[in-house]
Amino acid sequence: MGIPKKLYKYEAFAELSLRNLKRQAVYFASPLGFNDPYDCSIIPTIQDLSVEDIAVLKEHYVKSESVPYKLREEILNFQNGAFADLIKRIASDEFNKQITKFRLENGIACLSETNSDLLMWAHYGGRYKGFCLEFDTRFEPFHGAKKVTYSDTVPLIDSVASIVEENNSQIIDLLCTKSKSWEYEKEWRVFHQAAGIMFNYPPEALTGIYFGPEMEDECLEIIALVLRGQNENVKLYQGKRSKTTFRVEFEQVNYLPHLEAKKQGFL
Repeated sequence: MGIPKKLYKYEAFAELSLRNLKRQAVYFASPLGFNDPYDCSIIPTIQDLSVEDIAVLKEHYVKSESVPYKLREEILNFQNGAFADLIKRIASDEFNKQITKFRLENGIACLSETNSDLLMWAHYGGRYKGFCLEFDTRFEPFHGAKKVTYSDTVPLIDSVASIVEENNSQIIDLLCTKSKSWEYEKEWRVFHQAAGIMFNYPPEALTGIYFGPEMEDECLEIIALVLRGQNENVKLYQGKRSKTTFRVEFEQVNYLPHLEAKKQGFL
């Protein structure tokens, strides 16, 4: 599955959210502040090694110039069981180091496939009083978003792939794995090499803003005025509670400033 054409970011109506909107910026937060204790801190489980895996790994180390010649001979004489236990410890330690380093240094921007989920509006959208940004994923940084996988079990790590093939994608997979309890979020993630960073996206990247059904009119007007001054092509959608299903529905609205409406005789 490819990346969706649109991704959404829920915001409470707060000073920081308004500043980011005005700056046309996305904030990359440190995973140390995430509310899921497993998020970006999964202790990896190393997959058991088959006889074929052990043979591949032994050959890899024996041919590696970074391994002293004397140690290469010892590796060849290792019993398979002892060698497998050693490799699993080495791989586990290395993955733990990489994950710890990521948590301390890197930032994440969290997005969603959906703009109408009740729990998302309740948890991240200011209890229906906030707003939701719609981004076109053709633009940076959104075109690099990674899909979050939801699972009941911790993923297994392939030692051969990480050691022999030097496949670092398993680290990204771990950082994009969450419990099925969070499946309703339909999350996608964008990574940055530093936490606490503001990334300024091009104006064309923001294509729509969805207002929560409980947002006050004055708050909606503040956002509309901000957009009018820097990106009037962004479409505005008023949210309301559906009368037939448990979801938020949206209808496009046009904003007319008070003074302009008065000049045109609407007030």
